[in-house]
Amino acid sequence: MPKVVIFMGSISDEDKMRPCADLLTELGVDHVFTVSSAHRTPERTARLVEEYEADGCQVFICAAGLAAHLAGAVAAKTTRPVLGVPLSASALGGMDALLATVQMPPGFPVGTLALDKVGAKNAAWLAAQIIALHDPELTKKIQAARDGFKESVEKAAASL
Repeated sequence: MPKVVIFMGSISDEDKMRPCADLLTELGVDHVFTVSSAHRTPERTARLVEEYEADGCQVFICAAGLAAHLAGAVAAKTTRPVLGVPLSASALGGMDALLATVQMPPGFPVGTLALDKVGAKNAAWLAAQIIALHDPELTKKIQAARDGFKESVEKAAASL
């Protein structure tokens, strides 16, 4: 039973979103990593949201470039948190996707992260933090990772 569902608008987005799935795996968060398009497969997207929500999904992560309607389409179908990762897939450098993801109408929020791989990683971290509100073991894993980040900075500083 996945706690997080990661939707990508296209299989070509896999390279940018793989770090999201990898981090959730590392943290032990059950998830699904799949392709569904707001434009090319709107019925599939709506059906999957309904099915995964019924199965207990707690957070949806949606990544898309260009018009980037995927996160909004998912937000329209669920009251679960939706996190959006805009992808740089056009000559506009991702600005089009960023604006499409962040500019949602009131009542249908999408928590928008950074572009591409950084956004993918932070979407996984944020989804894990949301789930950790009711999962003390996951909270410990997140804290341990943060302690590791701190140690790596201190080691780098000491090496100068």
